[in-house]
Amino acid sequence: MASLPLSILDLAPVSEGTSSSDALREIIRLAQLGDELGFTRVWYAEHHGMPSIASSSPEVLIATSAANTKRIRVGSGGVMLPNHVPLRVVETYRTLNGLNPGRIDLGIGRAGGSDGRTLSALRSVGGEYFAQELAEALAFEEGNFAPDHPFHPIRVVPENVSLPPIWLLGSSGASAQAAGQLGVGYSFAAHFSQTPAAPAFEAYRAAFTPTEAFPKPHAILALSALVAPTDEEARFLSGSQELSWALFHSGQVRKLVPPEEAAAHAYTPHESRIIEQNRPLWIVGSPETVKAEIEKKVAESGADEVMITTTAWDYDVRLRSFGLLAEAFGLGAD
Repeated sequence: MASLPLSILDLAPVSEGTSSSDALREIIRLAQLGDELGFTRVWYAEHHGMPSIASSSPEVLIATSAANTKRIRVGSGGVMLPNHVPLRVVETYRTLNGLNPGRIDLGIGRAGGSDGRTLSALRSVGGEYFAQELAEALAFEEGNFAPDHPFHPIRVVPENVSLPPIWLLGSSGASAQAAGQLGVGYSFAAHFSQTPAAPAFEAYRAAFTPTEAFPKPHAILALSALVAPTDEEARFLSGSQELSWALFHSGQVRKLVPPEEAAAHAYTPHESRIIEQNRPLWIVGSPETVKAEIEKKVAESGADEVMITTTAWDYDVRLRSFGLLAEAFGLGAD
C-alpha cells in the first residue's frame, strides 16, 4: 500500500514537565515534518477544559501551521459546530482559505469536545441541533436563505472567497449518510471509537452525490498509532497513553505522564479494566507491525486515506514515530 495517503491528527498534547506553550510550539515542528515527508494533511482537533490537550482553537493552529509549511493541507479535525455560531465559522474558514488557497480543510463535528460545565460556559447547544446548525452554515456560504428569512440580507465577508472543502466527522456512523447526501468528505474517529467503520463508510458511499469539491466519495479512517524501532520499545513508550487514559477515565486530570512512571505505576483493577477495554484502539509496535495492522484496518473498512494521531510523552519520540511510519509506507513529498 505504498500509495495509501497518510495524514496527521494533532491534538497538541501537553506532557508533564512541559508547558502548554511548549506543546503549541511543537505543532509547527510536526507540521513541517509532515510537509517534508509527504503526509497529505494535518488536522487539529477542538477540545476544551483538558490540561493534557492544548488544541482548543484549531483555527489559530491552522493559520500558524499553514504559515510555516509549503505543501501539506491544513485543517480542523474538527470544528465542534455546537460550540460556535455558524456565521462565525463561515467567516473564519473563508478567511483561512483566502490566505492559503487550496490548502485548507474544514472538518466539522457534532459533539462538544468537553464536559458539561465547560460546554455550558461555551454556550454550546445540544447535538440534536447539529443538522440545523450545519444547514445554517451552508446557507450562509451558498447565499440561499429564502427571501423572507431574516438572514437573507446578510453579506458574508470576506466576499468572493469560498469555504474550503468540508468534511463531516463521526464516531458512530450517525453523520455518514448526511455526508454522502451533501457530497462532502467523511472521516471516522476509529482512534477512540470501538464501533466498526465499515458500515459507516458503506452508508456514506451509498448516499453520495458528487459535487465540485468531491467528484467522488473520500473516506478517512482516523487511527491511533505509535511506532518505534522495535515492538518492545513501542510497548514501553505506549505506557504513557495507557496510564493517562486510565487516569482520565477515573476522574484524575493530569498532563501526559512519562513512560517510566507508567511502568512503575500500581494499577488498580478499575484502571486495568479501562486499559484492557481500550487497548484494541491503539496500534503499537515496530514499523512492520504497525504497517501490517494499518493495512488490515484499511482492508476491513474500505478507507481511502488514514489519519494518524500519536501519543508519546517525548516530543522527539512522537516525531520519530511519524518518520518511521512515513518510511514504512514509502511516502515522499512531491
